[in-house]
Amino acid sequence: MSDFAPYTLLIQHAAQVLTLAGGPPDRPLAGPDLSSWTIIEQGYVACVDDKIVAVGRMSKLNLAHLGPDTRLIDASGCVVMPGLVECHTHLVFGGNRADEFERKLRGESYLDILAGGGGILSTVRATRAASEAELLAHSLHHLKGFRRYGVTTLEAKSGYGLDRDTELRLVRVAREAGQQQAVRVVPTFLGAHVVPPEFKEAGPRTYVDFILREVLSDLKGEAAFVDIFCEDGAFPLDVSRYYLEQAHKMGFGLKIHAEQLHDLGGCEMAAELGATSIDHCDYLMPDAAARIAQQTAGRTVAVLLPLVPLFLRQQKFADGREFIDSGLPVAVSTDFNPGSCPSKNLWLALSVACLKMGLTAKEAVAAVTLNAAWAIAQQHDCGSLEPGKRADVLVLNVSSVAEVPYWLGENPVRDVVIGGALIA
Repeated sequence: MSDFAPYTLLIQHAAQVLTLAGGPPDRPLAGPDLSSWTIIEQGYVACVDDKIVAVGRMSKLNLAHLGPDTRLIDASGCVVMPGLVECHTHLVFGGNRADEFERKLRGESYLDILAGGGGILSTVRATRAASEAELLAHSLHHLKGFRRYGVTTLEAKSGYGLDRDTELRLVRVAREAGQQQAVRVVPTFLGAHVVPPEFKEAGPRTYVDFILREVLSDLKGEAAFVDIFCEDGAFPLDVSRYYLEQAHKMGFGLKIHAEQLHDLGGCEMAAELGATSIDHCDYLMPDAAARIAQQTAGRTVAVLLPLVPLFLRQQKFADGREFIDSGLPVAVSTDFNPGSCPSKNLWLALSVACLKMGLTAKEAVAAVTLNAAWAIAQQHDCGSLEPGKRADVLVLNVSSVAEVPYWLGENPVRDVVIGGALIA
């Protein structure tokens, strides 16, 4: 690209540009770095085609780069920031579980409903019964909703098929949905979500052996990560370790759902194996978080999901403040799914992370952008406003970073730019 190529898009006169730049290049933001990234007052972001080429103060803008075809976006009085990165969603599924929500309101617990054949298994039945066209249509509908909230990159887990053909179909649908609209979709294989009815008598170890033998070889190049739910009623610690070890030998990156409802040691185990992220972490103890941070040199990201305990009416939230102070990188996501978080509102998750997990405004913004990108290995191309990265940019109807978590539950997005294009 020529140094003198005219800008194709210029977002100018921003009250603040939240760059997320200035941290270490080789690992996620952690500790003081999580809030010491650069904010530019009265700034601009310039793009050529689908890439960011310049970010700076308006007083330093080189007008020679403006041409007759440069599209100008006036961001006066607004915050400009990177597109949101959703690093933990269950995008593709059939049906919904509104009936179980009523049961939860009457006092039934998440694990009680699961043990009775509901919960995840209820969605498995609906997903297996849905056609591929129906699943794709539902996924595109949900992605449209995410896009309205400013999500420009999204991880989509499988896990509601629990048989070979349906699980492969869910990954295929996620990839197809990503190709049919602007939001980038990163598939993750969560075939080890719970043990399906067909393997109930054989048990968790036999089921993961089936996945390793019959499914993972067909996912090479289709999903970069495998995930497993390490929890009572799902997969015990020893089976989770075995599965992740074998999947890693096959070349997959590792993730884990762990310490959501109990402290079973899944987060430390997965981090020891080199997991890219450890997700939920509500029962992860601060001393264990500190060991993980030290053991992984701050490269494993703890993905916090504050809307899940909120929706399940639980009292225990991950101790994000302790995690950050111990040097463990944190990201925040919704965990969008039909059972424990039917919400696409990552702004609400960000606010609840501040209110219930102890994050500051700047830390929370970093947790839904750059650190979320690290959690799905997309940090090279999104999560910050820096030259060379994909031009995924938001213009918000707020004037400072402090306002981002303040307007509880509101959607502050005015404009969404994905790949240098303004999305209607």
